[in-house]
Amino acid sequence: MLSDIASGVFFGATLLTIAIGLTYFLACAGAGLLEMRAAAKAGPDSAAVARRDPDQEWVYFLVPALNESLVIEQTVRALRRTPNSTIVVIDDGSDDGTGDIARQAGGDRVILVRRTPPNARQGKGEALNHGFEAVLADVAERGLDPQLVFVCVMDADGRLSVNAWSYVLPLFDDPKVGGVQLAVKIRNPHKLITRVQDFEFWGLSAVSQFGRRRSRTVSLGGNGQFSRLRALIDLSRDPWSQSLTEDLDLAITLLGAGWDLDSTTMAWVDQQGVTEYARLIKQRTRWFQGHMTAGKRLPEIWRNHRLSNTAVLEVTLYLAIPWIIVLPWSLLFHIGLAVSVTQVMADPNAIFGTSTMSHVLIGFVLYVASFLPCLVSGYLYFRRERHYGFWRSLLLGHVLIVWNYVAFIACWQALGRMLQGRTGWDKTARSAEDTAAEVPASTDARATRPTRHPSLRGRAARLGAALPPRTAEDSMRP
Repeated sequence: MLSDIASGVFFGATLLTIAIGLTYFLACAGAGLLEMRAAAKAGPDSAAVARRDPDQEWVYFLVPALNESLVIEQTVRALRRTPNSTIVVIDDGSDDGTGDIARQAGGDRVILVRRTPPNARQGKGEALNHGFEAVLADVAERGLDPQLVFVCVMDADGRLSVNAWSYVLPLFDDPKVGGVQLAVKIRNPHKLITRVQDFEFWGLSAVSQFGRRRSRTVSLGGNGQFSRLRALIDLSRDPWSQSLTEDLDLAITLLGAGWDLDSTTMAWVDQQGVTEYARLIKQRTRWFQGHMTAGKRLPEIWRNHRLSNTAVLEVTLYLAIPWIIVLPWSLLFHIGLAVSVTQVMADPNAIFGTSTMSHVLIGFVLYVASFLPCLVSGYLYFRRERHYGFWRSLLLGHVLIVWNYVAFIACWQALGRMLQGRTGWDKTARSAEDTAAEVPASTDARATRPTRHPSLRGRAARLGAALPPRTAEDSMRP
């Protein structure tokens, strides 16, 4: 009797987990493919719509940097190609010359914010908020309209695609859009570990993000994350929290404030992939812990009448992924595998039948049912990375069966850290790159001075007064 009850519970839990996970995955992926098809049909020029007055728009890049001497020079030089932009590099207590390298690479296009102990190395969110203070002060000095100013968070190893700004800024012509997140591509997919990361980011995550455009709930990431300055100011608080996933936390906050979050298929940001499994699991553990902690904000989403039912459902499922899919499936998968192997070894004919044809048909059905997400994922990657080849993409999709263990280990480690109350932050180490391949940055960016908006000066002054005093060494603009 107890055995029958246990079997029923296991079977029901397995079906429910598969149904939720597969439905959510296929819905996002299907909507994403429709977005990609529509964009391809419209053509690349359709994204660069007529602008209100592009000469009055300005982009501030926030680049938090802690010991990033291996990559910061190339990043700053690449960002200088964006017209009407300023690069704010937050040197978060580096001891490898990161700040000086960034200032030399960017010249007068760089605002260097130095954070020194004991305020340094307090997490990415704290660093971004300190840089945001510098943005507000510079916006006030230039007299820019906060409606026409945009803030982009970039990792120290991030590179925007060519003319990315020309596809991103038109999305903000919709006054409801408060943030835009670009798809992420891995630029060093030369090993299996980095190729699968590209498979995840450029294939699965990117297509799903495009699908989430339908619900206007695209999740913000820590690299290639654009926000409207007006939206950040209206939060009346520091935009970035101390969460281990401050980007996801900001996305929830902006959604709760009534802003839409969007993306585009026409631009992207690339970054280094992690090249060691130990570092990869440490990175994913931090991501899972931040994601799981963000679940406590679900009641805010459920009570918010500004969000559509579709948006509430999508955000709820997204925040619940670790709890209702990853953790349960890490157990159910292995229990089901053990039961299946035991049954096959005891009596193969009970499952596959006695004839060769039944072996083939039943084996094929079981294969498709078991590997459907892998097959779909491989097709999605092929659609995004056609030069990799159709069959290679499908084969790579099957690697996800083993790759799932990265998620399983990281998710359980994250849960353990949460139970222990551990919230320590660890940055991802970088690898050296060939600087010879970098194209020198353009230095002809426009520097217009539009109509002044002195009201922002008060906002910048109030924010500055609320932060710890800073000396000339703490922040300097060459």
